Amino acid sequence: MKQPSRWSLLFPTLILLTLTLLYLSSLLLPKSPSPNPSNPSPPPKPCDLFRGRWIHDPFRRPLYDATCPFHRNSWNCLRNGRHNMTRINSLRWAPAACPAAVPAVDPEGFLRAMRGRRIGFVGDSLNENFLVAFLCVLRSADGGARKWKRKGAWRGGYFPRFDVTVAYHRAVLLARYEWQPANDTNANGVKGIYRVDVDIPADDWINVTKFYDVLLFNTGHWWGPDKFPDKTPLVFYREGKPILPPLGISDGLRVVLNSIIPIIEREVPRTTLKFWRTQSPRHFHGGEWNQNGSCLFDHPLDENQLDSWFDPKNNGVNKEAREVNHVIERAIRGTSIRLLNFTHLSEFRADAHPAIWLGKKDAVAVWGQDCLHWCLPGVLDTWVELLTTLILQNIENG
Repeated sequence: MKQPSRWSLLFPTLILLTLTLLYLSSLLLPKSPSPNPSNPSPPPKPCDLFRGRWIHDPFRRPLYDATCPFHRNSWNCLRNGRHNMTRINSLRWAPAACPAAVPAVDPEGFLRAMRGRRIGFVGDSLNENFLVAFLCVLRSADGGARKWKRKGAWRGGYFPRFDVTVAYHRAVLLARYEWQPANDTNANGVKGIYRVDVDIPADDWINVTKFYDVLLFNTGHWWGPDKFPDKTPLVFYREGKPILPPLGISDGLRVVLNSIIPIIEREVPRTTLKFWRTQSPRHFHGGEWNQNGSCLFDHPLDENQLDSWFDPKNNGVNKEAREVNHVIERAIRGTSIRLLNFTHLSEFRADAHPAIWLGKKDAVAVWGQDCLHWCLPGVLDTWVELLTTLILQNIENG
């Protein structure tokens, strides 16, 4: 009988030894965590587009010039000869966490994506200022764009290549208000009042809530004593009766927002994309607009200067933006309205207002320097980039 070879006797032992070594090594290797469907990893936090810094971009150029037909005279800084316009328009906003997250506007691509849609701006003259920049940027993709003033719009534009309408409805308080003269000037010198019905939206916008696919609201710049001094005050009404005790301007803003925002939520269709723009900061240095306040700056502010200019604790003339923002942020919390926080990025840009270049030689003597509105082209083109980015993101995400 043939004896088994030595190899045949060792083979089973080698197999067993190999398997044993593999098992022991698997115990020593670091284990990767097994997926746990009941405890998924949190999604990455969205990038904050509104915190960052301005950086010089030698290749940045505006998409329109002084000939844009949608310009308003006092904001057309190219035509009015404002100094430093090349440098003003060579700065690009770079969000801190995602510097490349705000691409330059592609006007044709945006209009193509928005084909057949309508965009509405509602609020005060800073939203009108914003609208003009928006129209001029988009016109670079549709030379046939024409002015549009229907549905009660203050101004607007129609882009026939893409069947897109963009318009502004002036409603500075958002609530209905009207002048009521006094029968006789009383002992306090009151000439009359502006009655504000806090629970009744202004006709300028409430009748077009179903017309637009995107709506952008703002209010704030008229909520101050310079617009409504003691001799012509705001008096607030609810359900047709004066609110007692009478409200000051700050409390009046809070009550109006708490009344109007639920109306927006109720009256604007759920499918409409709704934005609220925070306050645009003013840059009056040395006094208010009627006290020789000036903004003849050649460069943006440094970040370490911002609080000294805008923190309400310092009680400066430009504190209103952050004060009003606090009220706005509380009022829209928990709603479907998306916040466009343009305040911080705009606080840097003391260099980009029309200032003394207003298009009329007597304008400064009558109105003072304009350190509230913005030169066009300029900072508002960055607002346009941010808004178009967010609109397209929301369209893509349904």
